[in-house]
Amino acid sequence: MQGKGLIKFAAIALTIGCLYSLSFTWVAKKVEKDAREYAKGDPDKEKAYLDSMATQTVYNLGFAKYNYQYVKEREIPLGLDLEGGINVTMEISMTDLIRNLANHNPDATFTASLKNAEGRLNTSQKDIITLFGEEFSKLSPNGKLAPLFATRENASLVKIDATNSEVLAFLRTQSTSAVERSFNILRTRIDKFGVTSPNIQMQKGTNRILIELPGVNDVQRVRKLLQGTAQLEFWETYDNTEIFSLIENINKTIAATQVSTKETVKPGAAAAKPTSGKLAQLGARKDSTGKDTTATSANQAEQARQNPLFAVLAPATYQGENGQTALRPGPVVGYSAQKDTAKVNAFLNTPAIKAMIPQNLKLLWGVKPVSDESKVFELYALKASGFNGEPAMAGDVITDARADVDQSNNPEVVMVMTSDGSQMWRKVTATAAADPNNKKSIAIVLDNYVYSAPTVQNEISGGISSITGKFTSNDTKDLANVLKAGRLPAPAKIVSEYVVGPTLGLESIHKGLISSIVGVVVILLFMGLYYSKGGWVANVALIVNLFFLMGVMASLGAVLTLPGIAGIVLSLAMSIDANVLIYERVREELSEGKPLKLAISEGYSKAMSSILDSNITTFLTGLILFIFGSGPILGFATTLMLGILTSLFSAIFITRIILEWLLDRKQNISFSIKATENLFKDSKFDFISGRKKFYAISSFIIIAGLISMFTRGFSLGVDFKGGRSYFVEFDKPVKTDAVRDVLLTEFGIAPEVKTYGSSNEVKITTSFMVDNSSEETEAIVSKKLNDGLSKISPKYLIKDAQTVGPTIANDIKISAVYSVIFSILVIFLYIFIRFKRWQFGVSAIVALLHDVLVLLSIFSLFNGILPFSLDLDQSFIAAILTVMGYSINDTVVVFDRIREYIDEGKGKNQSVSTVINSALNSTLSRTVVTGICVIAVLIIIFIFGGEILRGFSFAMLIGVVFGTYSSLFVATPFVVELIKEKEMTSTTTKKVEILP
Repeated sequence: MQGKGLIKFAAIALTIGCLYSLSFTWVAKKVEKDAREYAKGDPDKEKAYLDSMATQTVYNLGFAKYNYQYVKEREIPLGLDLEGGINVTMEISMTDLIRNLANHNPDATFTASLKNAEGRLNTSQKDIITLFGEEFSKLSPNGKLAPLFATRENASLVKIDATNSEVLAFLRTQSTSAVERSFNILRTRIDKFGVTSPNIQMQKGTNRILIELPGVNDVQRVRKLLQGTAQLEFWETYDNTEIFSLIENINKTIAATQVSTKETVKPGAAAAKPTSGKLAQLGARKDSTGKDTTATSANQAEQARQNPLFAVLAPATYQGENGQTALRPGPVVGYSAQKDTAKVNAFLNTPAIKAMIPQNLKLLWGVKPVSDESKVFELYALKASGFNGEPAMAGDVITDARADVDQSNNPEVVMVMTSDGSQMWRKVTATAAADPNNKKSIAIVLDNYVYSAPTVQNEISGGISSITGKFTSNDTKDLANVLKAGRLPAPAKIVSEYVVGPTLGLESIHKGLISSIVGVVVILLFMGLYYSKGGWVANVALIVNLFFLMGVMASLGAVLTLPGIAGIVLSLAMSIDANVLIYERVREELSEGKPLKLAISEGYSKAMSSILDSNITTFLTGLILFIFGSGPILGFATTLMLGILTSLFSAIFITRIILEWLLDRKQNISFSIKATENLFKDSKFDFISGRKKFYAISSFIIIAGLISMFTRGFSLGVDFKGGRSYFVEFDKPVKTDAVRDVLLTEFGIAPEVKTYGSSNEVKITTSFMVDNSSEETEAIVSKKLNDGLSKISPKYLIKDAQTVGPTIANDIKISAVYSVIFSILVIFLYIFIRFKRWQFGVSAIVALLHDVLVLLSIFSLFNGILPFSLDLDQSFIAAILTVMGYSINDTVVVFDRIREYIDEGKGKNQSVSTVINSALNSTLSRTVVTGICVIAVLIIIFIFGGEILRGFSFAMLIGVVFGTYSSLFVATPFVVELIKEKEMTSTTTKKVEILP
């Protein structure tokens, strides 16, 4: 094998890289195990322990040291279906955006155009701005949009003589800006929410934001957090020197009233270093960089008892030229580690301390730490306007803010205000800059967090201000978005929500692991028995592949979901196919009398074309699934694609290295046992002559299915039709009719109720109030649902809840259709290019359409008959696409053997039927072996994977069976119908080498 040294180096490097990536998960789990042992069931203690470890070194590699927070961010993230939590899709209301940018213009044409555009939105793939423009042109062909949007606030952006195209471009720019602003606001809110490993991302090309909060189950708090209106404010500030005496008195008051308690820390856990009290003798405290400025001392614990506030809030000081400690000027009055901010808040919110704080003083935290490493936050002293606790100005006076650079090419933010705002801003800045020796700052506050507090250098008139500082370009972009949040013209609403309880998450992990372990064991045993020593070599490669796959997922931060686990097991089963192709070729070479070493070399060489073609087509379907899918389906697509890549490396290179190592040691290598040695050898099945019988069987199933589709239809999942879905477990068996009747009384409309697993578990689907997105809706629906369920049994558990709005459901449904169509097109093009004959491409597409229609037919025919859910949802689409990939994999292997027969002259002067029969028989062993492995794994997932995966695994199982059937009896025989009985002529193909 050429390039053996390079392959060994790559394998060693990949192994080291995977070990490094996976090690973070192992260390994180070890710390969390210590936390649980320390807390002994107390969640508050467990959280306090983990908070204390956030900045402590928990992983020391010698050349690098990592704290718990760093380690936690790099462990394999679990999806909500495994960990529990909340998945929310927020949608920025573009109709509200358009109305607000037009200042709610009452023009009849404008109102009608927007209403018509909203009506078309649910059935069109076009965005609301395009639809609005089209409707306006219909109602007023010569009408002008500029007068509607050239308001005083938009004067600098929309001219009165602007064309309609320019106005629509302005609206698109504003819509993008609104989404970005909402994204930044939501991201900050989530960061402050304290969720471990949250995921928030803008969905490109849409006005939607996807948010995943693992481990969170307080749904009402999340809804309030995400849908709250952004509050941007400008505050005057106090100087630190004006406030320190008050802070010191607060410290003394707390010390006088607080009972000293000592918390026992588990050995090995690093306790937070306390700080001391008075300004003249501050103990171990942190400066503005978060670093300790003094050494620890023996009396720190006593100082912390005497100065409890300064133990968690280090005053803002610096070392003067004479070495004396002095107060740092500015609005920052202290620094606190992230884990201590809650304790500072608790001190400041006690009744006795609140009474000491003047009404015109407000203490707020900075939104970002002073340094990423230390996680130290600043506490600002804000000065209220008057005694009502009001800010100096509200943020709605901002008309524009943009990131820019000053004359020295340093990043800055340019802020533009309304005329009324300009007058107020002039007064505020004049007051702040009044004392040339003590210029004050103005704090920019959003949602009660200080984003910036620039010092005012002089009075600012004209309404245009420049904010400078130690900014990066990203800092100025974020600050500009914050400033524009004060006029956020488009509210964000929840249009899709998926809540998974922690109980269901634990069950999913348990069932997923069982199905995975059993599936892998079955594959290992089968390969070892069927291919003898060669099979066990393949098994070693399979284990290595699993290790590589998990390591690569960890390094990429790929989320592991329940469908993802199924994807891993399925990719392992399909990865066996590469070894099966190689081994079958090796056996063919051995049967021709070639020596073992040459047979192995020839086997790898001749199998390479089929391996690459079959895996590329499967990878393409996974890629399309990744592009069009969302949520858990992305996890499935990710693991499937990564699994194909790692399995190719393991099956081709790892097995080859092991086999050559055994050959070098003169060991005998067998590729079969007595029972399998001659299995399928010299088979002479005639697949072609009886093809019309199989056409009839397929036609009967598809026609019956089409009749059922048009009469009975399908059971659509919530993500395809919109609505609310709940997975409920009762403490006793329940009848679906009884649950339906009770909820009909509560909702006023009949829900769909199905048994979901055992007789005490049901899945409830309803469209009740799904079109209503008000904040009160969820509370109303939740109350009616719980009132109804409690009448069935007072003991029940809602383990899973999902809400999908009609607009997003329509988009998901359209994306699903596009993904299937696009997959078929891509596969046709690949086969056409690869095999140089359109007949092969058309035959492959006929087989794919056959598989899809058969699967749809069975789901329609047996819906409501089989004792498990046959809903059509995103998981079903994932199953269809994977089945298409598997089916084309089978077909391509046969096509590749046909091409080989032509290139080597084996099919010369033979009919198409003869050549295809020969190709099918020569690959029959591979078809059966791979089919057995995949079908066995799918049966295991179906049995052990739990109810959530049952419909998915059933679709996969039926699809693989009929995919294998279509490869043998539809795709390749159909080539005969297109080419007829003409002699096949040679096409030129290049041999595929393992390495150049």
